[in-house]
Amino acid sequence: MIREKITNFLAASSFSPKISKLLNGLVRSIIKGRPEETLKYLLPQTCERIEKIINQSDSSVLTDHKGDTELTWCLTLFSELVRARGDTLLIYKPMILSVFHQCIYIIHKESYEAVANAAKNLLKSLSYVYPTEYRLTTENIEEPFTDFLPIRAWGQHVEFDKLQVKFHVPNEDEVDFACEFVETFIYPELELLNEKCSKMSNDERLRSLTIIRFIAIGCFRMVPRIDSKEVLNLVPSVVPIDTKKRPRYTLYAKEPKFKENLRMRLVIDIGKLLDVLVENHSDDASSIKTALKIYSITSVYFGVFENFVEKLCKDLESIKYSFKDKLSGKRKHPRFVIIKRIAIQLELFSISNYQSLTEIDKQVIFKLFELSIHRYGEVRRNAQVYLFHILRRYLFSYQVIIDRILELLDKPGDADHDQIKGCLYILLGNDSIFIPTKHSWTLLEKLWPSLARTMHATKISTQNLLDRIMEKIGKQFDTPAIIEDTNDVAMKAAIDLWRPLDANELQSRDQMRDERNQANIHSYNNLMEILNSLFYGDPLTWRQQEMTMAFIWLLLQKRIPIPSSCIRTFVDFLIHDNVELRKISEKGIAAFCRIQKPPRFYVEKTVQEILQRPVNVDECHPGDRDDNLWITINDYKPPTSQIQWEETCFMDKSYHGYYKWPKIIRYPLNKRERYTKENMPENVKILYEKFIDKDFINKFTQFMVLDEEEEEINFDIHRFRMFKGLFRNFGMSLVDSFMDHLYILIHDKTKKQEGSHRVAAEIVGGMIRGSKHWTLEMIDELWKKITPLLNEVCTNLSPETVSHWGSCFKFGMEDEDPRRMYRPVEFLRSLINTHVSGNTFLETSQWSLIQKLSNFEWRIPAIWCAINQYAKEHIDHPYKAIRERIASILATSLSFDIKLPNGQSTRHPNVNQFIDSISERLDQAIRIYEKTPLATISGERVEIDSEARRALNYIETVIQLHILMFSGHIQPVKSAIIRLFPLLCEIDSIGANDDVIRQSSTISRMYFAVTYLHTYFMEQLIEQLEQVCSSSKWHARRAAIEFVQNMIFCNLFNARPYAQQLRQLVFKCLFDEQFEVRTVASVTLSGFYQCGYIQVNND
Repeated sequence: MIREKITNFLAASSFSPKISKLLNGLVRSIIKGRPEETLKYLLPQTCERIEKIINQSDSSVLTDHKGDTELTWCLTLFSELVRARGDTLLIYKPMILSVFHQCIYIIHKESYEAVANAAKNLLKSLSYVYPTEYRLTTENIEEPFTDFLPIRAWGQHVEFDKLQVKFHVPNEDEVDFACEFVETFIYPELELLNEKCSKMSNDERLRSLTIIRFIAIGCFRMVPRIDSKEVLNLVPSVVPIDTKKRPRYTLYAKEPKFKENLRMRLVIDIGKLLDVLVENHSDDASSIKTALKIYSITSVYFGVFENFVEKLCKDLESIKYSFKDKLSGKRKHPRFVIIKRIAIQLELFSISNYQSLTEIDKQVIFKLFELSIHRYGEVRRNAQVYLFHILRRYLFSYQVIIDRILELLDKPGDADHDQIKGCLYILLGNDSIFIPTKHSWTLLEKLWPSLARTMHATKISTQNLLDRIMEKIGKQFDTPAIIEDTNDVAMKAAIDLWRPLDANELQSRDQMRDERNQANIHSYNNLMEILNSLFYGDPLTWRQQEMTMAFIWLLLQKRIPIPSSCIRTFVDFLIHDNVELRKISEKGIAAFCRIQKPPRFYVEKTVQEILQRPVNVDECHPGDRDDNLWITINDYKPPTSQIQWEETCFMDKSYHGYYKWPKIIRYPLNKRERYTKENMPENVKILYEKFIDKDFINKFTQFMVLDEEEEEINFDIHRFRMFKGLFRNFGMSLVDSFMDHLYILIHDKTKKQEGSHRVAAEIVGGMIRGSKHWTLEMIDELWKKITPLLNEVCTNLSPETVSHWGSCFKFGMEDEDPRRMYRPVEFLRSLINTHVSGNTFLETSQWSLIQKLSNFEWRIPAIWCAINQYAKEHIDHPYKAIRERIASILATSLSFDIKLPNGQSTRHPNVNQFIDSISERLDQAIRIYEKTPLATISGERVEIDSEARRALNYIETVIQLHILMFSGHIQPVKSAIIRLFPLLCEIDSIGANDDVIRQSSTISRMYFAVTYLHTYFMEQLIEQLEQVCSSSKWHARRAAIEFVQNMIFCNLFNARPYAQQLRQLVFKCLFDEQFEVRTVASVTLSGFYQCGYIQVNND
């Protein structure tokens, strides 16, 4: 009955195109489940209905551009019905062919698209191999439910060897039917186009091309690749790019036979047609686009499109995730999921089966390339899309068009703007292909100089294209290997997988590898020299100079020496008028310094050898231990000799030793080779001689000051790295050259003061970081020179300069052992004792600099204790900005009191002791503020009580500290924090008259509430809550009951055992004498009921 209703609904009705798209899914489902019955009741009726409509209209419907809604629906239904399994369609062959003969010349677009889809679906049904069913089980679901209940199979996985997949394999009749269909309908269309192309209307031409395209898509799996000679020497290789062993994914009872290779016929006919269309009918964009599709699929299409397979794979992943049975383990999927995976694999064979380029493919590429640089924009865009498809499909195929691109870019005189634009779009590529970053030094040697020097990108559109290409190169380029070498492990693995190689083969391999390496080296050097020579040949625009410099910068590497001429160019451009060129040069100099960095000397020792006593390296005890005291600054005694300095084991990363020690510690000795005038190579000497020149440094620093706009004066990390590399490589010899200029920079009082301080901070930061491997004598001399400078800076900081000097210390000490950096550490610690009374900003700035010690984390406990003790005494500082900094530095100093399992924290400031020490003062401050009014009015004067002001300052700072501890600490909850909680609630009585206090205290309690609480802390906190709810201050009671609500919502599961206690607490507050407390308690109780924390019962 259901089948009868559905078939009547589909066959007897007529639907608009929008509705028909929705019904297509229904038709596909029933045709896949019961193809025989569905065809029996639907296909004859549909064919008769189509024939009836055409006969009644006296064939006028064929030429009517408006079409017939009923006929369109019938053809759409027909196209879905021929998706049925191929063998089930054979008995309807005459009927199907009749419909095609009658309807193939319909001119209405939606109707002939339905006919074309029907042709494609029919051919795929007849000629493809595909699973015929996707059921959940192999059991017979037609049996009575007493024997087998289908729902029992839902969600069950099936073993791979029990799938029993049934495939449709084309039989002889199906193959004959498919071949007959193709030859019956595609050749008349080709002949029509060949003979009457120019006389046809655009609609007629598009109809014919659409039919040809869909028939080709449907039958090309049966049509073999064109037999053509392979294009050789695309890439030097001793093995073929493609393989002669191909998986056979097409199975037929007999081989399909056509009177000719249809691919070749289409290449010839459609190629000629494209010439005619582009030349005489360039306005017919739709026909040109369709012809391009046909022309391109002759080369790349073998039964399925790659984007369709990608969509299938995404759908499969979604299905696998939806039906995944995590209890059964991996690779345990329902039967239909596995069958879908098999079906996708069949399709994957067809998109990876051919990789080598043939002469016919090359011809197609050339044709598409010429159309991609055509004068008509629409033609160019469409041709580029299909060109990219082919270039992606065939390895190294892009090389066949490179010479043509270079010819156009380097063409002397005037060039065709459209051709240049087309070339640049081809180089820009798409998400799947980008030619300018291909791993070929030969290609880069030709292409990059042409891009940089081309004089034809004169219009804004082409200039923007060049900018986009350059941006994409910057994002995607990774330097190809210049020297290709294979280690012994890889060679042994290859031999084990394949076979042993004799001496001749190994010798031949070495020879070919050396030849390739020499060719790569030659191409690289030639590329660098050509790019560098562009600056000294024909004049380049600034845009071209920037591109050329960027190319050279991207090509810097350390496997082979960089040409000296390039280094000179980078150094010279440090004082170029163009700011972008100066920035690229700075990055280049930083890279040169890193490439020229002298080698370090590494040693390997056990921690027992370092400490000269036994140490357990197997057990994990995180935190403070006797065996990791030596890497903190607490136990450090500065060396007095160079030998002691060199032999000290410095561990720069902060995680070393915190949890446990590795069995072997590999670390560099604190020394390295240094360049001297006697042993300095030529390329190193270029940098040295420039930066030893004070006149050059003077010009360079002036340009650096001017580099940034006033709104964006930021510490430049690239420039910092440049100075770090220079001072690392050349030592004290450069320091003397820079010192005078540093004093000039920090004494600058003009409007460029901020830029001057930024440059000075970058230089000093480079000195600090670059001196890490200097000799002890050199470091002492350095700090004798820069300590007075830093003292002067720190006593004259301004709002514009403090961030730059903060960055100086941050980057100068980042990821370094605090013992190695004990001089800057001591300098920052000394700022604590620097008295700058009266200058609020200066004191705030110094606290900001002190906080940069957080780089060293847990490895400077003595410093944190000293800072904590000093800052604690200034919690009630009269200036708010300083109090905020004090709260921040206190929170940082307390953040290292962490106790992990099997660990301890004994060296750092203790949170419990600290909080207990300030709790008494906080309680006193609250009492003082409650008793003493902050301001009194006497006549016309308003007097501020100093004691009340200090009390309020103390309260504000404690609240701020509490917030910072919870927002940034790993373990913020401690017993003392819970003991402090009643005071945090009492503060609300003060906040009634102070909005800032009220908001801050609410936030501080909220941070506490949303923190996970262990059982031990939960019990303590509930005791404190009961105490606060008995307080005489209603503000405190309201704050506590409001806190309970948030705390339970964020600790719902671990707070279950305390439900009865909290229930009594809430009920107690429901009967509070204060209305505000009762209101909050009612909201809290409502929330408890809604989240199921407390059940509604008679009690």
